[in-house]
Amino acid sequence: MTYQSTISAAGQTIANEPHWNGIEAESVARMRLQNRFNTGLDIARYTAKIMRQDMAAYDADPANYTQSLGCWHGFIGQQKMISIKKHFGSTKGRYLYLSGWMVAALRSDFGPLPDQSMHEKTSVPALVEELYTFLKQADARELGGMFRDLDKARKGGDEMEAKRIETAIDNYETHVVPIIADIDAGFGNAEATYLLAKKFIEAGACCLQIENQVSDEKQCGHQDGKVTVPHEDFIAKIRAIRYAFMELGVEDGLIVARTDSLGAGLTKQIAYTRTAGDIGDQYNSYLDCEEVGTSEVGHGEVLISREGKLMRPKRLPSNLYQFRKGTGEDRCVLDCINALRNGADLLWIETEKPHIGQIGGMVSRIREEMPNAKLVYNNSPSFNWTLNFRQQVYDAWEAAGRDLSGYDRAKLMSVDYDGTELAAEADERIRTFQKGAAREAGIFHHLITLPTYHTAALSTDNLAKEYFGEQGMLGYVKGVQRQEIRQGIACVKHQNMAGSDIGDDHKEYFAGEAALKAGGEHNTMNQFAA
Repeated sequence: MTYQSTISAAGQTIANEPHWNGIEAESVARMRLQNRFNTGLDIARYTAKIMRQDMAAYDADPANYTQSLGCWHGFIGQQKMISIKKHFGSTKGRYLYLSGWMVAALRSDFGPLPDQSMHEKTSVPALVEELYTFLKQADARELGGMFRDLDKARKGGDEMEAKRIETAIDNYETHVVPIIADIDAGFGNAEATYLLAKKFIEAGACCLQIENQVSDEKQCGHQDGKVTVPHEDFIAKIRAIRYAFMELGVEDGLIVARTDSLGAGLTKQIAYTRTAGDIGDQYNSYLDCEEVGTSEVGHGEVLISREGKLMRPKRLPSNLYQFRKGTGEDRCVLDCINALRNGADLLWIETEKPHIGQIGGMVSRIREEMPNAKLVYNNSPSFNWTLNFRQQVYDAWEAAGRDLSGYDRAKLMSVDYDGTELAAEADERIRTFQKGAAREAGIFHHLITLPTYHTAALSTDNLAKEYFGEQGMLGYVKGVQRQEIRQGIACVKHQNMAGSDIGDDHKEYFAGEAALKAGGEHNTMNQFAA
């Protein structure tokens, strides 16, 4: 609906209610436009369609990859999207990522926790709801400014400017974008996964990422000690999430199936198998086993048969079973194919380094079975990007026979190499990594899981060093406020960002001329108008 048609619709309703004195149709229309999403399900349906369209665009041209940054607070997500609109004019292809790691570390009532699914399971959908609350407030704030500009143009008799603003309102692009939300390993069995998935979706999440680790043994993907589950167990959770989407009417909802098999050498279960070569048998084929005779079987041992032979899987004192070394990539490929065959939409392969060749090699194998396979990829802060890419360049130069006498591969992180040709080439590879990986490794969506965790720490350290040192107040003014003003950071007017002007608008709607508004001439925020 256009701005004028929204006013007209509100006016018709008001006209039928003779006792609704003082209710203005245009004010109602403005409030409706400022809050166009009434429920989280409205958001999930809207953003799911966006992701589906973006996936189709990527299939047509890998240059159409998408991106996101992980945000641990609604304000952080809001400021990110405001920044994107300011710098690029559109939110297209830019999402939010919600990291379970950051919820555990920053949002648990227990205090900071490691990424082991010990935090309250409902704290994650609560953050989805918080993020969308802040994004909707960003819409209300920006539209409120447009409405005030419209009133000013009308008051000044500038009909052309008023029409331009109305057209801009009609074509307004919301800050509300898809969230890819981390549900860890489902926080329990398939039923628990289903119940929690509904909470995520009702909060607005259109895309849930689930991993194939054992729920009660869950580890961060970049740490040791990961334990995977057989495919049937993981598929049951994928189905549980799909049922949650379908029950709530979000039929376009997306599931990202993450495999940790590349770094996980353990399993808690021997998979159930019905026939030779079935998915359970394939899973078990990677177990580290030794052939035994009947006379060698000890008390309480577990045995399996394989090709007519009696095999003893290697069982650890933890009661876990060990996979054969060097099978990680093969298991990743198998995991991905079976996830896509059973309802997943996108894949996530947790790797130990950002290497296009390694990722692309696995994707090529997956696409032999599933041609449209696409990845969500973690451009993780757990990688030392500088060292990794300098070593990749070093290895490429070594293979090409170049002179490397001026470099020590083990010390390439040193600042001494920052001005070298090798460092420059490594930085260029980092700069173009996302574009190259989208083209060569099937990566549809690039994200950084924990960037705002690190930026908050870095900026706070810089401010504390200056403010509590010799710079005193200049440490804040020069390093923060002056930069906000000169870079056009919206929250320099923090009262406005917190909703003061929206509140003033409502006061005027409710009380008319009697409204006591905060935005008068003595409001110190006016100092930032210049």
